[in-house]
Amino acid sequence: MDSDEDVRMSDGEAPNLFSNSFKGKGKAVDLLLNGKESDSLENLPWVEKYRPVTLDDVVSHKSITTTIEKFIEGNRLPHMLFYGPPGTGKTSTILAVARRIYGADYRKQTLELNASDDRGIDVVREQIKQFAEMRTLFNKGFKLIILDEADMMTQAAQAALRRVIEQYTKNVRFCIICNYVNKITPAIQSRCTRFRFSPLPLPEVERRLTGVIEQEGVKISKDGIEALLKLCKGDMRRALSVLQACHAAYDSTTETEVYNCPGSPHPSDIETIIKSMMSDDFGTSYQMVQALRTERGIALQDFITGAFEFVDTIDFEPQARIYILDHLATTEHRLSTGGSEKIQLSALIAAFKNAVELSAKTRV
Repeated sequence: MDSDEDVRMSDGEAPNLFSNSFKGKGKAVDLLLNGKESDSLENLPWVEKYRPVTLDDVVSHKSITTTIEKFIEGNRLPHMLFYGPPGTGKTSTILAVARRIYGADYRKQTLELNASDDRGIDVVREQIKQFAEMRTLFNKGFKLIILDEADMMTQAAQAALRRVIEQYTKNVRFCIICNYVNKITPAIQSRCTRFRFSPLPLPEVERRLTGVIEQEGVKISKDGIEALLKLCKGDMRRALSVLQACHAAYDSTTETEVYNCPGSPHPSDIETIIKSMMSDDFGTSYQMVQALRTERGIALQDFITGAFEFVDTIDFEPQARIYILDHLATTEHRLSTGGSEKIQLSALIAAFKNAVELSAKTRV
């Protein structure tokens, strides 16, 4: 950043110059700060109740939080672009940054918009531009605009946003949050410091879950925790949501309940289906798979995800493994474009049988 763009940060209060909506993010912290922590806090989803308050509370991503801390201490916070999979702490991090800069009254200096809802060019021209134009009257600091899920914004809106970012840098900082950075125009990317939020390490997720389990008195077995970690794949939001749902639905939670609650296929069911596809004749295998899918409510899309992980444990020759993985990818694409599940299931059974024959021929 150029020296003329450097601005002084202030911890003081500022008047509420703009009516901004926060879409429910960070409500648990606000309730705590306002002393309303009893009934209201108990009714919140655990995702909000246990949302990090400070940068030190953010799970993992220490290199990112350390870098941002140095930006804040040096009064040189740039425009930022946070990208990565869901549930990895992008929104929590920027809300913690807002509290770090502005204190308890961070809402008065911050505008948060969810671009999935408000994604047109009118929002950029009216709400964002109006908020950016209004300088703080009693502070010399800048204000913060958070655009969540910005990869859903239209190209026209992103083009208009580029100009707003350029024009109001002296009194506004932007934080753009998205899952897919390739959907953000290069012009906006070049004006932001990019931070990638990778899926959270499973030991970090387990450590946070253990604290929540103890705090809430959840009765969950060891295999239940392992299943929860496997299911969430580094997504803290999903892990907490499934844990809360299991706690509400069951007195005690095991591996079976963890898979049943969100409707995910159990690994033993995936194994049963694939073994049938490989060994039984076509008709028997098709009838068994259909009966099991109907009984357990397994979607073919979910089966493909589980099959992809299970194929690694099968003793296939390299050519056969490549063949079956290619067919899994093709079937997933066909389903995404509206293909029939019955037809795609038949093709998948045939692909597994061909893979077994191909593996056998290769070994001869």
